[in-house]
Amino acid sequence: WMCSGATFRVAGGDLTQTREVKAEDFFLGYRQVDLKEHEILYEVDLPCTRKYEYVQEFKQAHRREDDISIVCAGMRVKFQCVDGDWVVEDISLAYGGVAAKTVMAPKTQRALLGKKWDRETLALGLNSLKEELYIAPNAPGGMIEFRRSLIASFFFKFFASTSLQLAADSEAGQKYNPTLESEEISAADLYSRPASDGLQLYDYEKGENIIGQAIPHASAKLQVTGEAKYVDDIPLSKNCLHAALVLSTKPHALLKDVDAKEALGMPGVVGYYGHEQVPGGNDIGPVIPDEECFASKEVTCVGQVIGIVVAETEQEARDAARAVKVTYEDLPYIMSIEEAIEQDSFYPANWESRVERGNVDACFASEACTHVIEGDMKIGAQDHFYLETNACNVIPQEGDEILTYSSTQAPAKHQRAIAHVLGIPEHKVVCKTKRLGGGFGGKETRAIFINCAAAVPAYDLQRPVRLCLDRDEDMQITGHRHAFYGKYKVGFNDKGEILAVDLKIYNNGGNSLDLSAAVMQRAVLHADNCYNYPNARFHGRICKTNISSNTAFRGFGGPQGMIVTEAWMDHVAKELKMDVEQVRFANLYREGDRIPCGMKLDGFQITRIWEELRESTKFDARRQQVEEFNKKNKYRKRGIAFIPTKFGIAFTLLYFNQGGALVHIYTDGTVLVTHGGVEMGQGLHTKIAQIAAQAFKIQAKDVFISETSTDKVPNASPTAASASSDMYGAAVLDACNQLNERLQKYRDMLPGATFGEVVMTAHKDRVDLSAHGFYKMPEVGGFGSERPFLYYTYGAACSEVEVDVLTGDFQIHKTDILMDVGNSINPAIDIGQIEGGFMQGLGLMTIEEAVWGDKDHPWVRPGYLQTRGPGTYKIPTANDIPIELNVSLLQNAPNPHAVASSKAIGEPPLFLGSSVFFAIKDAIYNSRAGEGAGGFFPLHSPATPEKIRMSCVDKFTDHGKDYQAKTSV
Repeated sequence: WMCSGATFRVAGGDLTQTREVKAEDFFLGYRQVDLKEHEILYEVDLPCTRKYEYVQEFKQAHRREDDISIVCAGMRVKFQCVDGDWVVEDISLAYGGVAAKTVMAPKTQRALLGKKWDRETLALGLNSLKEELYIAPNAPGGMIEFRRSLIASFFFKFFASTSLQLAADSEAGQKYNPTLESEEISAADLYSRPASDGLQLYDYEKGENIIGQAIPHASAKLQVTGEAKYVDDIPLSKNCLHAALVLSTKPHALLKDVDAKEALGMPGVVGYYGHEQVPGGNDIGPVIPDEECFASKEVTCVGQVIGIVVAETEQEARDAARAVKVTYEDLPYIMSIEEAIEQDSFYPANWESRVERGNVDACFASEACTHVIEGDMKIGAQDHFYLETNACNVIPQEGDEILTYSSTQAPAKHQRAIAHVLGIPEHKVVCKTKRLGGGFGGKETRAIFINCAAAVPAYDLQRPVRLCLDRDEDMQITGHRHAFYGKYKVGFNDKGEILAVDLKIYNNGGNSLDLSAAVMQRAVLHADNCYNYPNARFHGRICKTNISSNTAFRGFGGPQGMIVTEAWMDHVAKELKMDVEQVRFANLYREGDRIPCGMKLDGFQITRIWEELRESTKFDARRQQVEEFNKKNKYRKRGIAFIPTKFGIAFTLLYFNQGGALVHIYTDGTVLVTHGGVEMGQGLHTKIAQIAAQAFKIQAKDVFISETSTDKVPNASPTAASASSDMYGAAVLDACNQLNERLQKYRDMLPGATFGEVVMTAHKDRVDLSAHGFYKMPEVGGFGSERPFLYYTYGAACSEVEVDVLTGDFQIHKTDILMDVGNSINPAIDIGQIEGGFMQGLGLMTIEEAVWGDKDHPWVRPGYLQTRGPGTYKIPTANDIPIELNVSLLQNAPNPHAVASSKAIGEPPLFLGSSVFFAIKDAIYNSRAGEGAGGFFPLHSPATPEKIRMSCVDKFTDHGKDYQAKTSV
């Protein structure tokens, strides 16, 4: 509107009093416009463009679709030919995201009037904009250098685009000759994207077997029609109360006073509860009791629970919670890994993780290591962003019994913690979970304190209590994927063979231990990825900081460990001036090799996957095509990367590797299965139903799984570690086998009879048609043993991207994935997991960025999470899917270690999203080389448009080749 010279017409209440306002004067500030009381905007006058007049808009955001811009611009120019020269007759330049409101650049506009449209004018415009649209170093929103660079980049794009349009439109005799080099023309390219396409290649069961069929997800129809029930959909009883949490507003402080008097006097409020009202133990924690149900003396992060208000309606509860007055005495706080290292703020040494083999120091000192490099890698946090936020309904039963419905991956942990907080035995607490609207690890332990808080007033008042978090609350208080920081030293020879690795790796645990130690264990166990290091030392430490406790997330530390490995692979390749794929292949494990902790690799599929995928993707030819494209284009660059992965299957906590199930057969031949696993969209119940149906030789529709409940299967391990299909599938199969043994006599008696007829006959003969199954994972020994995992799931991905060097925008042209899933129980579900895992990994590595109020982001309130909602935190959308996405399952690769010769698949594909990260880095390398800044450079995750743009070096930036965009780690 502003650059086009639009006029807004506004009118008063009776439409008789009208006035006109220029668009550039109409917008007064953020969400402020020039409209008086009772006025409305009723008409916009937008002038049509004239001959030789061009208008163009620009926008750069964290995510291209459905996102507020970081910087945007609208530009208009009108040319006229004077004595054979094309000069600027009129020009308007408007920018958003560079000041408190959208602004024009009048000084620059005046300076360009009458000037020839050439390189000299371009330079004049760039210099003038730099001076006129100055962004202060402490400006709100941060990303100062990036925003400054976008001001210049957009103007150059406008110059390039209008130069080409004018050249095309100008007539013979007055022909305009653009002053653009051929390699610069791509700067004018407009964004375009075809619809995504792809293939899913797999073999499936074509006979009577149920296992191996691509059966749709059991709840798919209910979910897409909105009929599927979640915790917040459970109908409320008339006397149900609603709860709201009273949360800390300080990152670290003493609690001097908590005054709930005003809140208690508000309409509908029934009660306030804090630590003094807890009937049992106030100390909680999934591993050690280092948390409190309600803070008693001190708060250690923003969002820590101080108390809970219950009222007749949710709004009344929330209003009252805000009215509780808390008086603090501030204490020093630590937000980042860097600060924790500086101040030696770590969890005790017994929670550190170490894996070591060979003699690292001796190898570094030997002549064999002809090269030694050092570097580091930062990996930012990631929010779970499940569709369903944490919620629970706590319903008192008779006596001191408690029933709770909770959106949790670990019902048994809720049962245990609630019993402790209420001071009652565990057998008086039942926790039920029908399904989750996504979990990804975030509802394994960080849902517990929410359920415990709601249980206290429910138990005291003997009334049901519902607590459902808003999205911003959930993101602030329930933790994220751990941010990591890795410092490495690597020794290698001229062939690229890595001989010694020393890795010091840290994660940001937050204000309580939670599962940070187990996350670090898996990180150091995966720090080798698929590569054989004869001398290796991996040492992990957990940083104690004042952010909400970080927790499990799909991959559970494995991806963070592996991306550091791939970072030094890239570093080695640049040091030797070799293709990184050559370095990766030279260091791959082979069948029978041992990993650093001593486990022998059997059924190692990476070599086969590498060769098959490299051939099917025509990788070498595509690498050549990428290089040819880059030679012809300066401001658009392509990159390609090929990344392998292996992911260990088992809990590193040994006793978690067990599962139970309960199977009932009814007299009509239908089967009810209950097991300890939770359905959270991953298709667990569907696979379990197929296993049971196959065992009884019935249809999958005749098997039903209602819910997960602690009074049906006790002491269940969390649904995590990708092991649930293995554990609960085997437990269900054990129960089915017991029942089949009891039914065999009647099958023999009734050849040709239906399953229902056989069951009815057995029932009449007083045969027990219910069985409990159990599975104990064999051979594994947990972390610290020679065999921490039962087996590995393998895979690889090849991704090709195109990067807009001037803005940091990127597009994924193609991704090919080949995954080893053994003999798939359900290939449709497995491919869905692969595609979803890849996209979540893509988000981790490129788009999703958590920003905290730390020393690198002083414009955010101390301790607060800035990105605590969809307006500021961006996950991948449909248009972030690769334009071509092909997924294949490795054929003829049965797994002897799991039920139905299958393999776990939930977490392993996530790391393959890093293929996009390294393809982006490959493109940046080419851009930097063209500007004389070749060689290795660090790129930290996520590779947001800011990091991409600021890693590139050209005449439109002045930040230097070593500039690093800031990341909350």
